[in-house]
Amino acid sequence: MIDFYSNNLISKNIFSKFLNKKNEKLGFYLFGDVGVGKTMILDFYYNHLSIKKNRMHFNEFMINFHDYRHQERTEGKNGNIDRFVNKLKDQFDLIYLDEFQVTNIVDAMILGKLFETIFEKRIKVILSSNIKIDDLYKDGLQRDQFLPFLEIIKKNCIQHELIINQDYRRSALSKLERFFYPVNEQSLFQINQIFRKLTKEKVKKSKLLNVKGREFKIDNYYDGIARFHFNELCSVNIGAEDYIAIANNSKFIVIDELPIFNDDNADKQSRFITLIDILYEKQIPLMVSSNFNLDNFESSKKLDSVFKRTVSRLFELTSPKFSIN
Repeated sequence: MIDFYSNNLISKNIFSKFLNKKNEKLGFYLFGDVGVGKTMILDFYYNHLSIKKNRMHFNEFMINFHDYRHQERTEGKNGNIDRFVNKLKDQFDLIYLDEFQVTNIVDAMILGKLFETIFEKRIKVILSSNIKIDDLYKDGLQRDQFLPFLEIIKKNCIQHELIINQDYRRSALSKLERFFYPVNEQSLFQINQIFRKLTKEKVKKSKLLNVKGREFKIDNYYDGIARFHFNELCSVNIGAEDYIAIANNSKFIVIDELPIFNDDNADKQSRFITLIDILYEKQIPLMVSSNFNLDNFESSKKLDSVFKRTVSRLFELTSPKFSIN
């Protein structure tokens, strides 16, 4: 695990170009493999900045933007990007977007104009990602229309790769106490035993969430402890906004029967990746039963790279480090 002293030293080294008075670039883009400590180092730097600032997961940032445009249009306006960015500028001198990635065509088409305006308004931006700038939205639909955004980011950001040859999330954990593999009678018994202890003296009462007029019902809910079958979360047409609502109403989550992923269920895998990103951001501990071993996972081809981050985070969220309060 990278300690406080190392954090300080690494942060100073990484940010030396960004902090240099001669630097005219407004953005800093840090990328690297999963589990090397990108977020930890950026958090360390961010927490020591004495300016107006805001930190959020990239998914939440885009949800906020889409919410703004929706609200503007219901009021008969056109959802002008300039007004959105002006509001940002009024509140913050710097925004920090963790886990930057582009997975859908809607965001890909918007990001060029959005970030061009952000930089025009002289808002500083810090970004973390597993992917170098040139590989963002690789093989995505209509990627040619996304290329101007890449040029905007490269023009306005210092790009730095963080290379550390270990996954600190795994090395810091002695064993997985709440990841059960394979799905069988024994693992089901163990999960049920732990679940009964966690929910002892708690009342089972379904929780109804309302997300922009859509209703999502958590049937297996005990005062913040929620239990789902994988299909309830990832085989239905829900996304980041729904997962954020679930996380905001949960303090511990059980997910049963995580399947083996392949090209045939890549859509479910994509939802699962988004779910785990949000649960990790919200620091929600997990208990999981699975048909695959975290040390030997399988993935659809197009999501193989990004799924490494998900697996790394599953190691941490199911470990003793993350326990229910």
